[in-house]
Amino acid sequence: MQILVDAVLIVISYLLAWQLRFNTNMFGEYVRVLTFRYYMQVLFLIVPLFLLINYICKLYNVSDIQSRRVELFNLIRSNTVGILLVVLGLYLTKQQHFARNMLFAFYIFNVLFDGIARDLVHVYLRRRKRNDDAVKKILLVGYSNATEQYIDRVNSNPEWGCRVVGILDDFEPDGTMFRGVKVLGPCDRLQEILESNKIDEIGITLRLREYFKLEDLVKECEKSGIHTQFIPDYYNIIPTKPYTEDIMGLPVINIRYVPLMNTFNALIKRIMDIVGSILAIAIFSPAMLFVVIGIKLTSPGPLIFKQKRVGLHNREFLMYKFRSMKVDNGSGKKAGWTVEDDPRVTKFGRFIRRTSLDELPQLFNVLKGDMSLVGPRPEQLYFVEKFREEIPRYMVKHQVRPGMTGWAQINGYRGDTSIRKRIEYDLYYIENWTLGLDFKILFLTIFKGFVNKNAY
Repeated sequence: MQILVDAVLIVISYLLAWQLRFNTNMFGEYVRVLTFRYYMQVLFLIVPLFLLINYICKLYNVSDIQSRRVELFNLIRSNTVGILLVVLGLYLTKQQHFARNMLFAFYIFNVLFDGIARDLVHVYLRRRKRNDDAVKKILLVGYSNATEQYIDRVNSNPEWGCRVVGILDDFEPDGTMFRGVKVLGPCDRLQEILESNKIDEIGITLRLREYFKLEDLVKECEKSGIHTQFIPDYYNIIPTKPYTEDIMGLPVINIRYVPLMNTFNALIKRIMDIVGSILAIAIFSPAMLFVVIGIKLTSPGPLIFKQKRVGLHNREFLMYKFRSMKVDNGSGKKAGWTVEDDPRVTKFGRFIRRTSLDELPQLFNVLKGDMSLVGPRPEQLYFVEKFREEIPRYMVKHQVRPGMTGWAQINGYRGDTSIRKRIEYDLYYIENWTLGLDFKILFLTIFKGFVNKNAY
């Protein structure tokens, strides 16, 4: 149904864009060289092309339970790729008379109409799947934290068309209820329950200590011929999209999927860092000259402050900053963050810290390869040793190069803010890295990253 709806909407959007371009003055006067028939012939190529790209972008993958946000992102991505391919095709065939602004209007209409249509489909599915006959009935085997998490998600998304009808467990008493789902008895009642009830799917949600039962339960489930899923009780220590490897028939699950461990991804990011840092040094050279003059006029001492930080693979490196504090003539430096109204910070230093101008020398760290333009912020060794014991998964951030800006920073976690939330955002970036995400962070840094209200 969704494929048919999409095909119809592509045609409607295309015809409406043609009508808007050639029968209105919205885009100004235009001498039409190509006939209506020619434009319709191109439409016969556009419809299957866009449907194919929709399929590649998982817009028809009903086995994937997508959030509306993810579906909308995939929809925009699909239409963007589609329209770029059409424009590329016109360029390669040297079709200079085809109205490009008509294609822009088509792109806008198609994203808008398809987005609305998918919202309506979700409303329809929510209503239709209230009918008990249309609901997929799921039996869960084992009562664990994963059981409760699974039930919560199913109950909060009725458009998925799923309902958990019961739980089998050897430890919870019969009749125990969770969110309206009852424990029906021990696990050895599996065959009895399957024979006396219409079950569409089985979910194995055993406690970690009960995994010795797993092999026998899987055999029982496969004998029934009912589709079976395994929802692990250790979901909190593996990513949502685990990276698996096949070692001569032995499946290996990597605890953490890091896209930048891929050689090609790492190479692309490094090229972007080199080109980007060179351009940034050229662009910000007047600002750096201004800071140099400001430091010299307001405080005696060196221009650059060097500090040991921990980077990729836990290696230490010297990170550069413009000096914003008075020169310490004492017998040692105490590790610690600056605090509000810190007497060590000069007046000019407070300005460059709040505007992040003090961090511009790190562009040379990026050029050297110690850092990246985008990544988790590096910490001093003292804090690394402290946080590795206090914060779970803290050390994962050292599997990628540290960055001048990052996902945590543009979301407000800079300076004196929650280190736990910062790590949470860093881990999201590490596990979901794409080149597009890097560009998004760099773009948002312009609006959110320079002025730092938490920098003292």
